[in-house]
Order: sequence, then C-alpha cells, then structure tokens
Amino acid sequence: MDKKFKVLMLNGSPRESGNIALAFREIEKVFEKENVEYENILLGRMDIRGCIACETCRKNKKCVFNDIVNELALKFEEADGLVIGSPVYYGSANGTLMSALQRLFYSTSFDKSLKVGASVVSARRSGCTATFDELNKFFTLCNMPVATSQYWNNIYGWEPGEAEVDDEGKQVMRVLARNMVFLMKSIELGKQSIGVPDTEERVWTNFTR
Repeated sequence: MDKKFKVLMLNGSPRESGNIALAFREIEKVFEKENVEYENILLGRMDIRGCIACETCRKNKKCVFNDIVNELALKFEEADGLVIGSPVYYGSANGTLMSALQRLFYSTSFDKSLKVGASVVSARRSGCTATFDELNKFFTLCNMPVATSQYWNNIYGWEPGEAEVDDEGKQVMRVLARNMVFLMKSIELGKQSIGVPDTEERVWTNFTR
C-alpha cells in the first residue's frame, strides 16, 4: 500500500514526561515500525477555554476563539486517525483536554467518518473505565471506528514515569497501536475495493418536539 497514514495524538496531561506520555511512547514505537506518521501535541498546560455556545462556528466553519483548537482542526482533517489521552481527575478526563475536544468536534464540519479513534487513560488506582468511556463518546458520535486492545486502554501510575513498571499496561498500548494501524489499512483497502457505506440525509429531532 502506497498511502502513508497520519495520526494526530493529543495528550491531555499537564506533565510532559507523565504516564500518558509513557503510554503514547509505546504506541509511537509501533507507529514508527509500521511507517505511520504521527504528531504528538501536549495540551494539558495550554490555556484552552470551553465552548460558550455562540454558534459562530456554524457560519465561519471554525471556532470563534482563534487558538490551538483551530490549528488542531486542520491537522485532524488531514489525519487518518486520532489518539487522545488523559490522566484521571476525580473520575473524569482532564478539563483542559475536554474543553479542547468539545470545541474541536463541535466547531468542525468536515466528515470524520472512518477516521480511526483511540483513547488512552492513566490513573493511580480507579476512574480509568469511566474516563475511557467519556473519551470514546467523541468517536462514536461521528461514525469513527474505535480501536481496541486486549484490555481497556488503561495504564497505571501516580508519579511521572511510574507506569514504566506496568508491563501489562504497556503491552495493551502496543496491541492498541497495531490494531489501529490494521484498521486504518483495512479501511483504506475497503474504500478502494468496495467503496464506503451509503449515507442518508441527517434527521434531527428534539425531545420537546
């Protein structure tokens, strides 16, 4: 296959050398072996405000706040896959990451169908599966296939780098990366040989109708 695949990786941790970075590195090793191009962006220390429901993006096709989110939109549109990672904060994803993702997905109108998504979570102890589900909802809202592994995509550690001793967690990340590459390649082959699924005109309803 001649196509060179691209993956955008968004690290929601504020720690440059934290446990999400460690998990991402396991994924990147596989991407490098498979000749997949990737870009890893650390979002956790950025000043990213939340959506204010101004609806300006519907007219301008981009967020009214001209920050990193609009830059990510261009990269996301060009990518074949998206990896998002977050440490667990009170049973939830990092707030900065969530603000970025909510604005990124809502403000962009390009077709995200068949881009492969994967989420990665780290924690000291609990909250991983709730955060994992929270992040995966961005993919399942947009016709994006979700890459899975042999276990939930969790890795455990408290202090930065502590997840280095989580051998199972690191293996989960490598399996996830291989499955993600396989999905991207399979989707591309499917597009070439059988095309893409038929689409219908979108139906919008409100519960108060």
